[in-house]
Amino acid sequence: MTQHKWSHEVTEHSDALDLERGVFTMDDPKAIAQSLKRSAEHSTRRKGTPLQSAMGMLTFYINRAGDNLSKRDHEKLEKAKEELRALFGKK
Repeated sequence: MTQHKWSHEVTEHSDALDLERGVFTMDDPKAIAQSLKRSAEHSTRRKGTPLQSAMGMLTFYINRAGDNLSKRDHEKLEKAKEELRALFGKK
């Protein structure tokens, strides 16, 4: 029996978002942000505003990946946060 990390269970079964497969492995920060925005706006599982839900899931992923995230990937995901704020009209 394969043991899953609690973070996997949260991602799969929480009231967070229904994510597009592979969203965090996309190369373009803007594409990541657009996918998260779409997911947040269409999800029936989210709590809070679409921006809160999308940003929360992105931050959750960054935090859970921790030291396993390369510097390049970390920078890409941080840039995706900026793109996400811009898509929602926030600074």
